[in-house]
Amino acid sequence: MEILRPALVNIHGRIYRKNAVQEESYEEEEEEDYSYSEADAEQCLDEPCDAHDIQQTEKGFRCAIDVPSVLYKYIIGKKGETRKRLESETKTSISIPKQGVEGQIVVTGAHRAAVASAVTRVEVLIDSFRRKQPFTHFLSFALNSPQVQEGFLRFREQVLEHCGQDAGVEVSIFQNPAKLHLTIGTLALLNQQEVTRADELLQQCQRVIRDITEAKPLPVEVRGIEYMNDDPSLVDVLYATVALADGSDKLQQIADRLVECFVSAGLMERERDRVKLHGTVMNTLFRRDPSAEDRGASGRANMKDREAFNATNILQMFREVYFGAFDLNSVQISQRFSTDGTGYYSSAGHVTFS
Repeated sequence: MEILRPALVNIHGRIYRKNAVQEESYEEEEEEDYSYSEADAEQCLDEPCDAHDIQQTEKGFRCAIDVPSVLYKYIIGKKGETRKRLESETKTSISIPKQGVEGQIVVTGAHRAAVASAVTRVEVLIDSFRRKQPFTHFLSFALNSPQVQEGFLRFREQVLEHCGQDAGVEVSIFQNPAKLHLTIGTLALLNQQEVTRADELLQQCQRVIRDITEAKPLPVEVRGIEYMNDDPSLVDVLYATVALADGSDKLQQIADRLVECFVSAGLMERERDRVKLHGTVMNTLFRRDPSAEDRGASGRANMKDREAFNATNILQMFREVYFGAFDLNSVQISQRFSTDGTGYYSSAGHVTFS
């Protein structure tokens, strides 16, 4: 069935069929230790020449593609082997800027079809390794209103007082109250051009968002906690639940539409049919790194050496805990491992509901 239904790759709105191949591992610390197999060359089908912006020159044909500098090494390969093989198989020349210099990869060749083939192969190869990059930003709804922060601090104090002797429960695993948020989806934005593109896309979504909110802030209530695994005695994350005062699903609608928009643009990977809205209040990732962010539902969190905690008593005593209510009026592109003047994540772009 894998042959009949191969994986599809969305690159800049174009869909490619990707054959199943065994991918080689790449060590992060080895800047140019990358190889390229013949199977990689067959991952994509050559497409009509007009799919790319290929220009005719005096010496043949030319096509320039934007690629973040952190991904150059995957096209170069170990001792330049990947680039040499791509050039040999497509009868083209591939020019790559120096490492760390943002620019364009330029493919030139005597024939338009050869250039189109090389560009397609480069894009599919880049897409494969882009998916392995850690995310840099995420779409979020901020929950750090003064009322909710106050309720969270009260919750933390009571949990430590009544459940502080339970296995793994300690102050270090609680979220920073100034960074309470709902994660909508994660983004790997690898240079400033991609950050700008994401911001522009978010601005384009504002009209859709305001149609849902009727151009008004959404009154939200943060109440209750839940967990996602099936054993309350071995929990890694506890989430706060959020609901609208009018009982509607407008927040869910906004989140789902945003994900749909960013996935269609190739800036986000779809993780499930509907966004699981949740606000992390306790996370064992914080035990070792207080600056670690909620990984959402991306599955990218490192599960090695995580010490779970026993949340049985916490859930029994605080399942319906009330954190607070406020009017939510914006969604933003938040930057990981950053802090703005309010203590929340630095913003790379935002839009308001009203």
